[in-house]
Amino acid sequence: MIHSIPELPYPHDALSPVLSAETIEYHYGKHFQTYIDNLNKLVEDSPYEDMEIDEIVMKAGGAVFNNAAQAWNHDFYFQTLVPGGTEMPEILEEKIVKAFGSTADFKADFIKAAATLFGSGWAWLCEDKEENLVITQTQNAENPMTQGLKPLLTVDVWEHAYYIDYRNRRAAYLEALWDIIDWKKVAGRL
Repeated sequence: MIHSIPELPYPHDALSPVLSAETIEYHYGKHFQTYIDNLNKLVEDSPYEDMEIDEIVMKAGGAVFNNAAQAWNHDFYFQTLVPGGTEMPEILEEKIVKAFGSTADFKADFIKAAATLFGSGWAWLCEDKEENLVITQTQNAENPMTQGLKPLLTVDVWEHAYYIDYRNRRAAYLEALWDIIDWKKVAGRL
């Protein structure tokens, strides 16, 4: 199976001014594409050759895992963004309030988790096996599916995700990103 980069559901400039067309061109068009290209080379003539990316994430290790997980994580991230954002559906808001006290507390906790992640990685909103919402951090290419969690939302805190637009101001990137999250998509993952 040849893996390919999924098409974005919006033009490269559609998330501006939160994320510039230049950031999308590099992040999506270069970084994400490189993970896909590397994955295709690594899985050729291997036990992973005919697997979907999520299955590879759950079964592989080493370079195969790193490239498959980064491809999965990036697709999940880009598919969660939408020009102008959307309102949070009631079902998601109720679960967030139950788990974190309020949507404002959730936002603060989530942004703190993303801002304080040392080095490169991801911050996630996930659902555990009891359907409780949890915020988690993962380093590098790690994915919470491997820990038995169901991802609902992620933000990429590798510097390539924000450095063109925000330089070293990760917190400013995270605050701005909140305005382009597709909460309907997040709720649909419950």
